[in-house]
Amino acid sequence: MVMEIVRIPVLNDNYVWLVHEPESGETMVIDPAVADPVLDAAKARGWTITQIWNTHWHPDHTGGNEAIKAATGCTITGPGAEEARIPTLDVKVAEGDTARLGDVKAKVIDVPAHTAGHIAYHIPSEGVAFVGDTLFAMGCGRLFEGTAEQMYANMRKLEALPDETRVYCAHEYTQSNGEFALTAEPENEALQERMAEVIAMRGRGEATVPTTIAAEKATNPFMRAASVEELAERRAAKDAA
Repeated sequence: MVMEIVRIPVLNDNYVWLVHEPESGETMVIDPAVADPVLDAAKARGWTITQIWNTHWHPDHTGGNEAIKAATGCTITGPGAEEARIPTLDVKVAEGDTARLGDVKAKVIDVPAHTAGHIAYHIPSEGVAFVGDTLFAMGCGRLFEGTAEQMYANMRKLEALPDETRVYCAHEYTQSNGEFALTAEPENEALQERMAEVIAMRGRGEATVPTTIAAEKATNPFMRAASVEELAERRAAKDAA
């Protein structure tokens, strides 16, 4: 792996990801909710932020864009379908496009449902994917601007990535997601084992992400839903929990 990835916890449960590509010296931020902790983390490492990549327009993913851009002159890449809601956007991308950090290339994947234009970034050479609020550890994003059909299609796209792919989502929701997952699949032994690990990790104050595609295929009730209808039922039940 070439890139260095640093987790920056902000707000109540958000994670901002600071990504450094040492060969080019470029540093990129995924979904900066706020600016100061991100600028401080980069400065502490002697890194200069050159890019921001947004997955969707929500303020807890774009709130730091303007201040980071003002401080660094960085270029901001994000979903072209949401350009009206991300006024700081410089580069508009959609599925099939490529984003680059130095010589490292990310494939853009359309994953609408949480928001209408939500995207993810998959970097095959690094074995990583930045998925915003579409896929969580044992969960998925709420269907604020889309449908269960879209989210079901998103799960198919993401489960097709290599099993070892490390998945960087934007929130520490794992324990509450796992509690719901156990109500959906109480007999799932892999899920039972994972939840025991998660409870122990959270008890020690540890982060539970990134996750992996393999772990989600084994324990995520939304990725494991057998149909659009089952995913919709599970999402409605989670929302009401």
